[in-house]
Amino acid sequence: MLRNREIRLFALILSGIIVLAIGLAAFTLSFYAALFTFIISLLLVSCFVLFTRWRYREIEQLSGYLRRISNGDYTLDVRNNHEGELSILKNDIYKVTMMLSEQHALLQEDKVKLTNAISDISHQLKTPLTSMLVMVDLVSDPKLDERKRVEFTTNIRVQLERIEWLVSSLLKLSKIDAGTITFKKESISPGEVIQKAIEPILIPVDIKQQNLSITGDDTITFVGDFNWTSEALLNILKNCVEHTGEGGAISLSYTDNPLYTEITIADNGIGIPKEDLPYIFKRFYRGKNACDDSVGIGLAMAYSIVTSQNGDIEVISEKGAGTEFRIKFYKQVV
Repeated sequence: MLRNREIRLFALILSGIIVLAIGLAAFTLSFYAALFTFIISLLLVSCFVLFTRWRYREIEQLSGYLRRISNGDYTLDVRNNHEGELSILKNDIYKVTMMLSEQHALLQEDKVKLTNAISDISHQLKTPLTSMLVMVDLVSDPKLDERKRVEFTTNIRVQLERIEWLVSSLLKLSKIDAGTITFKKESISPGEVIQKAIEPILIPVDIKQQNLSITGDDTITFVGDFNWTSEALLNILKNCVEHTGEGGAISLSYTDNPLYTEITIADNGIGIPKEDLPYIFKRFYRGKNACDDSVGIGLAMAYSIVTSQNGDIEVISEKGAGTEFRIKFYKQVV
């Protein structure tokens, strides 16, 4: 306790006041008055010393508590329901401890996600890279037939394009998961965002002679990010086109109510088996009806984009009877 400069200074000042008070009492009153002043001063000093020692013990305990927190022990609880500065300090320290504990848990979760993401990326890249290595060895053979050389070169280009798309998609998903993407909050028209989403799939739709229809009220608007929302819809539409046969139908509609704006995408394709429905938005999940070149990332990205914008996706499907995606963007309540 006496290590503290302020305590030594206070003790020096207090001693001077006591000596002065005893001297004045002895000089102006009597010996007994001086003795009484000395006894009272001694009692007051003793109370002060005991109280100060108690406070410094409490502070020392808090220091030990903080050292244990710095070593990663977040299980300690120093809260109490008493009044006073020390009690307030203990409760504030406990609040900070809980915040640190939550941040530590989030960091551990992020590490696990990063490890899983790296594992998923390496797994997805392993197959096309192995295939390209084999084809490069074959192409390097000077005796290889020219038609085979062109075929292998084309296959290598296809694999490279697939890797480029995969890496780009995984980077987008990682940014969304990490919360580093800031989604715009602008008033957008469902009709306009649907038109932008269907542009890349018009050629596959035309090749398969599928019927694409859009219905909805053009005055409807909702709050969201135009470009990211169109990408989410595009990934869902790609899934519908892939799983709908030639001459099939894909319909898009949008409605509005006081709670949310809903965009519905439906097809009359092969549908999704009941056992696959709970997992179709999980990353790298491939259902029983998945295409051979599918990696199971499109619907996962669509789900992440929509849910990051205060939305939700519901799927209704029956094997052999088509699939319906209901995308809801909930309105902000002020």
